[in-house]
Amino acid sequence: MSAPTRILVYGVYGSGKSTLAARLADRLGLPWYPVDDLLWNPGWVEVPVAQQRSRIEAICRRDRWIVDGAYHGWRDVPLARADLVVGLDYPRWRSFWRLLRRTAGRLLTREEICNGNRESLGSVLSRDSILVWHVTAFGRARRRMRAWQADPSGPPVVLFRSPAALDRWLDDLPHR
Repeated sequence: MSAPTRILVYGVYGSGKSTLAARLADRLGLPWYPVDDLLWNPGWVEVPVAQQRSRIEAICRRDRWIVDGAYHGWRDVPLARADLVVGLDYPRWRSFWRLLRRTAGRLLTREEICNGNRESLGSVLSRDSILVWHVTAFGRARRRMRAWQADPSGPPVVLFRSPAALDRWLDDLPHR
């Protein structure tokens, strides 16, 4: 397979989508468009779905891109153009532990996530907490990735069930 130039990285919250997208961008010399930057305005105000879709359509019309997620209002857009979907299909415990560790670190360091937004104790303890999202979205994300992989009409999908398997695959990719 030649090096892909349009890549959708997919997985549940905390699986490492953004980390992988950054690694792929560096390895393949492709531009990475962090989805969080496109979805959230300052103050954690969600961008209207129609505007999210418009932003993603503009990116996906390009010949070279990596996006690190695909959400309900526009999931079809990157899927229709992707050369490759990379799915992080890790066990629930692994992705939840990563998410919990990352979230705790962000609370302590006040690291900016996107557009000036930061984690807060209130957001982590709320009903809309990313930890709650993980629990409720895990099964759907897993079923979706596996269905994409089984669908011969869609783009090729590679699923990784462990970081070690992902690292072996990355080692075999060409460098830019």
